[in-house]
Amino acid sequence: MGQAASTPAPPPSVPQQPPAGCPMHVETPPPLPAAVGGCPVDHSSMKGGRPAPKGELNPVNNMPELAQAPSPGQKMFLPLERTISSIPRASSASGAGPSACPVAHTSANAPEGSASAAPAAAKEEQWEYPSPQQFYNALVRKGWETPEESVEMMVNIHNWINEEAWTQVRKWEEKHDGGDRSMLASFSGRPQDISPKARYHMWMGKFFPNTYASIKPFDRHDWVIHRPSPVSSDKSYTAASPNQPYTSHRYVIDYYSLPDDSDGNPVFSLDVRPAVDDFAAVRERVAEWWKVKKESWGGAGGSDHLPPGVRVQEEK
Repeated sequence: MGQAASTPAPPPSVPQQPPAGCPMHVETPPPLPAAVGGCPVDHSSMKGGRPAPKGELNPVNNMPELAQAPSPGQKMFLPLERTISSIPRASSASGAGPSACPVAHTSANAPEGSASAAPAAAKEEQWEYPSPQQFYNALVRKGWETPEESVEMMVNIHNWINEEAWTQVRKWEEKHDGGDRSMLASFSGRPQDISPKARYHMWMGKFFPNTYASIKPFDRHDWVIHRPSPVSSDKSYTAASPNQPYTSHRYVIDYYSLPDDSDGNPVFSLDVRPAVDDFAAVRERVAEWWKVKKESWGGAGGSDHLPPGVRVQEEK
């Protein structure tokens, strides 16, 4: 749906390798992961809810709360500050807490007297990303041996990939009335479930390698957004609130790793599109497919032999 490209400048100490997948999505710990891996937080079953009491599983994601305290054996201090995203949070998800990664991010176990023990309060209407310490704790909990000095860069990449994904969702949403007010209500990680489109491209790549890339996505997310509905015939809308009428729509996001750029910085491709859950979504997907086809015939399309989606890099 367009190009969004710029470049990051990671520290020399960070290995420049594409992610091998989101570690919290893997049941059996794999070999040592790339330093710039995907999100370590389990995005399964994020459907709203309340933080679980300490020691219990959070119904939001079937995981215990991730503390801000250092993990056993941790040698390096990791920041406890969390970044507020630009992604608006649907009112229906308010019970889940302001977390862009659907996990109960608590600072209750932060070291006493730490200047970062109480991170800045997130805006109530936006999702919030995990701190580097929470991110690392998630990696440790899943059994990944990750260099501590690489965690901050991993968090940065995790965050801007989410921001780019939301940018692509907005491009689809803004075609609809009220789409400029759409909010993210829930999301789930499904790395083991290859989407039909990704499977099609992988299959076609075996027979038409000069046109299709038989690259497997390293991750998949399903995002559910709430699109406000007008409250009157003049298409006026109420302020965001639990009483705001809305329609729910699901998006599928496939994440691909591309070759590093000339400076060795990681590059990704995000294939974001409405899930084929109804006829309107089918019609929208076909219209976009036809638009891209016409552009490619006119010489304005993307390069062949690349996975579908938009090429993204972090800004310097």
